[in-house]
Amino acid sequence: MSIKRVHAHYIYDSRGNPTVAVDLETDKGLFQAAVPSGASTGIYEALELRDGDKTVHHGKGVLKAVDNVNSKIAPALIAKNFNVTDQAAIDKFLIELDGTDNKGNFGANAILGVSLAVCKAGAVHKGVPLYKYIAELAGIQKVILPVPAFNMINGGSHAGNKLAMQEFMVLPVGAKNFKEAMQIGSEIYHHLKKVIHKRYGLDATAVGDEGGFAPNILDNNEGLDLLLEAFKASGHADKVVIGMDVAASEFYKSDAKKYDLDFKNPNSDQTKWLTGDQLADVYKSFITKYNVKSIEDAFDQDDWDNWSKLLSQTDIQLVGDDLTVTNPKRIKQAVEKKACNCLLLKVNQIGTVTESIEAATLARSNGWGVMVSHRSGETEDTFIADLVVGLATGQIKTGAPCRSERLAKYNRIMVIEDGLGDEAVYAGQNYRKP
Repeated sequence: MSIKRVHAHYIYDSRGNPTVAVDLETDKGLFQAAVPSGASTGIYEALELRDGDKTVHHGKGVLKAVDNVNSKIAPALIAKNFNVTDQAAIDKFLIELDGTDNKGNFGANAILGVSLAVCKAGAVHKGVPLYKYIAELAGIQKVILPVPAFNMINGGSHAGNKLAMQEFMVLPVGAKNFKEAMQIGSEIYHHLKKVIHKRYGLDATAVGDEGGFAPNILDNNEGLDLLLEAFKASGHADKVVIGMDVAASEFYKSDAKKYDLDFKNPNSDQTKWLTGDQLADVYKSFITKYNVKSIEDAFDQDDWDNWSKLLSQTDIQLVGDDLTVTNPKRIKQAVEKKACNCLLLKVNQIGTVTESIEAATLARSNGWGVMVSHRSGETEDTFIADLVVGLATGQIKTGAPCRSERLAKYNRIMVIEDGLGDEAVYAGQNYRKP
């Protein structure tokens, strides 16, 4: 059950940028993993190592990370003769081998590729599906199918439109099962396309990095109005709620301590920049008018006071992404400051499977929800589909029901649900605490 060979190479992600892929071989076969990459990255994330040579791939090459796997990690890992099912010990070894707090030596993209491949191999060696193996690693007794948070409208750093807020999402909490949730999401998506086409013309139905539509609108209320119209047309209005990823760090003006909702305009009017309190009022209007139930990264990653204030004033799900970066230290800080009540779990923010599980466990032990997430630069790797079912977190966001790198995850969850048969449980209305 030991590892025979580890080999990294680079492939291209959904944005056409290089990313790390790892092949791991045992006597049971070949196991492959690919690493995703974010666009709106938190400053506290583990380091994604890029080559920085502007003449090749615009500086985004990953040859250094690939070489770190092949020349440093692989020989050391194989020499230790670990049992491939010893995920925690292998991840600990990788972290110690790197020797830095943020995986800045080898790169989190190098380490994660190996960690994911080890986990996939471990499941096969145990003779169980990957989601069951992850549940075992995490001490989860009963797996749960998540509510998908479909990214219907893209803005922010994910789209070339004027919209400041990054994701306008639909959560089919009233579906009977994951399969029905997919149908609801798909039908709303196609109704939304018609609504946008009718209102703004065909070119407005172009999609962003995560498959959501990117109409060239500036007003965030307009984005929410479009969703309501699509809900009505689809007949599913009573089965869905709205979630948002604001990604406010992207438009925070730290010098002025204000938020610029016209940040893509180099000549934006500074008199219209908002204070934290004013932005909080915008969110409260969304909650009242549009029944928004989940808001991610409502404020800048270091604007703790406004986070805490909003949490005390609302009862919705406030999700930390750039705020918490799947990092136990940041999660503990957010718990102490009562800043949010849900963790966005991204495996590449922390860099190993074990640490991802630990982050989820820590969040839940403090009464938080957990939403598993893709990155905007994705691959066809479906690991997070098994992760969300195995950890039984009850919610996942992995883009629109469009673009194969997004559908790969949703389709994998459908396959898992099918395989579970009568044992399948869909989180539904209990998505925050399944």
